[in-house]
Amino acid sequence: MQRPLCSSPSLVAADTSVSVAVLWGPWWRPDQKEPPLREAAALRGIQQFFATQRCVADLAIQRIDIPTQRAQWSDADLLGMAKPLAPQADKVILIVVKELGPRLRIGLPTLVEGGTEVVVEVRVVDARRHVPEAMVQTHWQKGGPFYVKGVKTLDQDMQAALTSVFVAPSDPSQQP
Repeated sequence: MQRPLCSSPSLVAADTSVSVAVLWGPWWRPDQKEPPLREAAALRGIQQFFATQRCVADLAIQRIDIPTQRAQWSDADLLGMAKPLAPQADKVILIVVKELGPRLRIGLPTLVEGGTEVVVEVRVVDARRHVPEAMVQTHWQKGGPFYVKGVKTLDQDMQAALTSVFVAPSDPSQQP
């Protein structure tokens, strides 16, 4: 994103809050294991992330079905889907979760390498001005050699991935 979620000039100058409508859904690969478990973790991560954002006053979150053909929704389509959810939303955010889970590789060059990865596509539309603000795909991962991790922290991993999309690091050298 060009600007962090809570750092747009209008929010900082006026010290105001923003109303957000989040539309989210999974787009899993065909062999995805335990989709309901991952969807529950994704939702918890999304909820936890937005609950920690100081500028978000009103929040509405709705799971939607992502079309299998991956037809691109227009900004007007997203605004229309969000209208019943949050009629006065300032921003409409679409989050498509493509990967959320642990990974494990066995073989060369490292005997065992593991971790967690989160792949999300995010679109942000300014609902007041009807203009797009961002369209990004993020591949967040944590792990390394001899790092083996299960599914217990997937909600925290989802929250960390969203942080990498929406929050500016305080120090550029600390970017994920």
